[in-house]
Amino acid sequence: MSTQATNVKPALLAVKDIPISELEGWAISADQLSLQRKFMFKNFEQAFAFMKNCYEPIEEMNHHPDWSNVYSTVHVTLSTHDSGGITHKDIALAKSMNQIFQNIK
Repeated sequence: MSTQATNVKPALLAVKDIPISELEGWAISADQLSLQRKFMFKNFEQAFAFMKNCYEPIEEMNHHPDWSNVYSTVHVTLSTHDSGGITHKDIALAKSMNQIFQNIK
């Protein structure tokens, strides 16, 4: 049995199939190609701790966000670039990031 990874792209989700009600704080972008959220913290230390704590699930999922940090705010955009839009990988990472946020704030 081969241990090589396959190059199968995750299936795109139709907007109606995105469980946005389960993704507190997240919104579907205007072009419907990504999930977006702004995480607000008390200070830079908390914002940086959030980004640092997100490292492990990001690496485990091999799914990297587009994100930026300005002092106490972290802006995150999730999209599965290989598939050209929102997939189950984005949903899973959004849920993980929400849990990390709850543990820090």
